[in-house]
Amino acid sequence: MAANDYEYFKKAVYELTKIDLNAYKERQMKRRIDALIAKNSVSGYEKYVQLLKSDKDKFDEFVNYLTINVSEFYRNPDQWDVLDKKVIPQLIKQYGKNLKIWSAACSTGDEPYSLVMALSLHLPLSQIKIIATDIDKQVIEKAKVGLYSAKSVVSVPSDLKEKYFTKIGPSYQISDEIKSRVTFKQHNLLKDPYDKDWHMIVCRNVLIYFTEEAKVEIFAKYNDSLAKGGYLFIGSTEQIMEYRELGYVRENSFFYKKE
Repeated sequence: MAANDYEYFKKAVYELTKIDLNAYKERQMKRRIDALIAKNSVSGYEKYVQLLKSDKDKFDEFVNYLTINVSEFYRNPDQWDVLDKKVIPQLIKQYGKNLKIWSAACSTGDEPYSLVMALSLHLPLSQIKIIATDIDKQVIEKAKVGLYSAKSVVSVPSDLKEKYFTKIGPSYQISDEIKSRVTFKQHNLLKDPYDKDWHMIVCRNVLIYFTEEAKVEIFAKYNDSLAKGGYLFIGSTEQIMEYRELGYVRENSFFYKKE
């Protein structure tokens, strides 16, 4: 195999970092890596791999290039505390241990992965299953890679960070055991049909980008999709003004329960 071959480069990177470049869109990724190689004035992939092995700063620069800077895991930690102490125990009491949970507009995966970790304090991982959807195919691909900046994981409880993340250069890779509990799908909140009987729907800090009419329509659809007594967990940038008319009981400013 030629050392200037991108296939060779992908294998070498995997051996070095355990990051699978096959998960990224090839044309774009190859273009970006070629630009990095040119910037570092080295000729070809083999020389660049040697540089990555010998120069920590260049290695960190490369990993940084692949890393997604998401808002953050466990955003608004006090609300995750409510989820942990009140909502999850309530859901298990009401529906048993096979919970049906949807992370809607999941973006780069910080939310569904945070949910798996939060649930892991109450249930064995083998029983946790999250469906995560987003309209953007590319962010879903990034979510599947699961490589995050240090800033993104700052609110993850330290025991969970230690247990489920591996530090690679300046970044953090989430473990396969967490990843395997999430199924990602493409879904358009305004056009596609919604599945039914969810025990909890999580959709946070997304609907601020929608018109008021679209928000009401989506909150109504969520209510219709929830099982009786199911929860909707929203973000700090949102509020459901007409929650009673839509069939919700307001538990606090982030959690709404279907009547």
